Amino acid sequence: MVSKEMWALGANRSVIRDLFEYGLQQAKIVGPENVFDYSLGNPSIPAPDAVEEAIRNILTDTDSIKIHGYTPAIGDFATRKAIADDLNNRYSAGVRPEDLFICCGAAPGLIAIFRALAASADAEFVAIAPFFPEYRPFTACAGGKLTVVPADTEGFQINMTALEEKLNANTQAVIINTPNNPSGTVYTDETLKALGEILTRKSREYGHPIYIIADEPYRELVYGDVCPSFIPNIYPNTIVCYSYSKSLSLPGERIGYVYVPQQAEGRDELYPAVAGAARAGGHVCAPSMWQKVIARCAHLRPDLAAYDANRRLLAESLKEMGYRMASPDGAFYLFIQAPGGDDLAFCQRAKEKNLLVVPGTGFDCPGWFRVCYCVSPEMIRKSLPVFKALIEE
Repeated sequence: MVSKEMWALGANRSVIRDLFEYGLQQAKIVGPENVFDYSLGNPSIPAPDAVEEAIRNILTDTDSIKIHGYTPAIGDFATRKAIADDLNNRYSAGVRPEDLFICCGAAPGLIAIFRALAASADAEFVAIAPFFPEYRPFTACAGGKLTVVPADTEGFQINMTALEEKLNANTQAVIINTPNNPSGTVYTDETLKALGEILTRKSREYGHPIYIIADEPYRELVYGDVCPSFIPNIYPNTIVCYSYSKSLSLPGERIGYVYVPQQAEGRDELYPAVAGAARAGGHVCAPSMWQKVIARCAHLRPDLAAYDANRRLLAESLKEMGYRMASPDGAFYLFIQAPGGDDLAFCQRAKEKNLLVVPGTGFDCPGWFRVCYCVSPEMIRKSLPVFKALIEE
């Protein structure tokens, strides 16, 4: 016998991963140049040169046992200090190394936070559509319930009235993902301040803090004059979960952190609870070498010129064809309204033409689809006639 819940997670695979693997198979049949795969958010710009240099120096100058040996469960102190220094230089946030827990990418960090806050079987977490689909299994496996605020499909900010209606005495946290996957939008200061005011008022009403869980793997990926806020500076009861997968193009290395601010209510219980949840899940002592890389590279920022050029090329071309989309101010996604209104049917028609885009239904936002533009500009140009044919149909 096996767990039915775990079987369902393994048997019902991610639509995104299925599309990606379908594209690989189709490439063998029709040639990779004839498959237009916009499915997977896999960075297409290389890691900064300084990352490669740090790796070489660590391997050359550091004792092998120190490179590959255990670090403290919460992470190497030098790594945590480098991250704290970087955050303080940028945001004057008062971050201490003791407030950081190094984890194997953002996903284990999120799971640890959910498990730490799921204090009872009635624990609820609020997600704002559209949202990363894995929030559902993450909260379920933590023993919590996920409550969804419908998408604001005009500005892709937050419908505050709808959000407030979802809050109750069992609400433990609201999950914020900005810049957003899949919409590419960035929550404004006005949005975040309004959210903080609601949560402050509701926390008083219910007699316990309602936290913000800030899921921030795309924090550094913003364009033009857009500058995302550091949410703990707006709402102190914020727990930050960060990954270097996108900012340093290291998705396969699985390195990130959880930040529990010292000013957060219940911090002295909350941080150990996150650490304990990570321990229970077997996610302690993140890869030692990559911690050493981050200790040397936490201050680096990505060169976004290639992403920005792709963003403008694709967005401007599709708008000229008549497609409507969310404002793509961050991340590397366009979120586009499906012509005809049925995202599943549209994405299937696109798939038949070897154009692989992800239906918005999986992000709790039916009627829209996601395009990931961390691809080659040549692929974008070759795919444009297919987009045009689809909207003309």
